[in-house]
Amino acid sequence: IHGGETTEGAFDEAIRHSITKMAWWHFVAADEYQKRVVQLGEDPKRVFNVGGMGVDAIKKARLLSKKELMKKSGIQFGEKNLLVTYHPVTLEKQTSQKQFLALVEVLHDLKDVYLIFTMPNADSDGRIIKQMIDEFVSSHDQRSISFTSMGSANYLSTLQFVDAVVGNSSSGLVEAPTFKIGTVNIGDRQKGRLRSKSIIDCKPTKTSIKQAIQTLYSKDFQMILPKPAPNESKKNKCL
Repeated sequence: IHGGETTEGAFDEAIRHSITKMAWWHFVAADEYQKRVVQLGEDPKRVFNVGGMGVDAIKKARLLSKKELMKKSGIQFGEKNLLVTYHPVTLEKQTSQKQFLALVEVLHDLKDVYLIFTMPNADSDGRIIKQMIDEFVSSHDQRSISFTSMGSANYLSTLQFVDAVVGNSSSGLVEAPTFKIGTVNIGDRQKGRLRSKSIIDCKPTKTSIKQAIQTLYSKDFQMILPKPAPNESKKNKCL
């Protein structure tokens, strides 16, 4: 599942291709990925483009209302809200702390935005990022919250009520567009993946991240985001 994709900034790349070579049946998410699996030497008769199955899971999920989610998680949504998910760039040496610090400095200046952090995965340098998140939330406890693990239902439910996903997680490229929200994708961790128009790529520098968030909230960018149908509620606005 999801073979043929590329993530040039993470060692998932080699693992994904290795699993692809060991697999017999292949269920990919896009035409480009289907071609890549075939180029790896797999029989085209066993490679099927079924789209992103995570999107199917979202459509079938029972998502929480804002009131339910706030009561269950402790999140206190504001007028503007961002979900921050940042992981170490595993193929770059000793850059995680510097890059995440640039993001933190930008977030520190966003006085009117409520921030929801999810902790990084277990990749190298993840502990450094976790510590920096803890320090930020501790000093900005009225406008931020963090979660070691939100769980799928809570995470997807949260995507209904935020303006964007900020960071370098694949969820910003896969799940976020399904909810018709923007993504500020930082750095090269997801380099090589297909992108929708709702993705704003930026460099892992304070200036570039700040400009990307300004673009996110600009009227021009908001105009390009798909709009919910007239009878489609905010509670469940995924495609």
